[in-house]
Amino acid sequence: MKNFYERIGERRLELVVREFYKKVFISPVIGHLFANDHQLIQEKQIKFLTQFLGGPDLYSREYGHPKMRMRHLPHRIDDQAKEEWLRCMRAAIDTVFADDLELGNSFYSIFPPIANHMVNTH
Repeated sequence: MKNFYERIGERRLELVVREFYKKVFISPVIGHLFANDHQLIQEKQIKFLTQFLGGPDLYSREYGHPKMRMRHLPHRIDDQAKEEWLRCMRAAIDTVFADDLELGNSFYSIFPPIANHMVNTH
């Protein structure tokens, strides 16, 4: 059985990340959390998701263990930010997977638990 990375493919993953950040960077709710180098942010996300979904360990080779919760702790992430992040991801996946909604829905389902784990402010 193929892992998620193999099912989605490198190209689609990159398209989702690019589409996602188009929305995130202009979001009045979470855009300020991503004020650094936009290109670098996207490249890191592609490498992280590649690894997380079962592809090559691109992120760890370059940046070490992901430690995503720790990396997000300096930022105030509340339920509103989480919901906005998920809204942006849902929209990006819906756009890229318009021709395969079942795979898109399956892909999206991995994100709510991750987003819940990043919330650090109530």
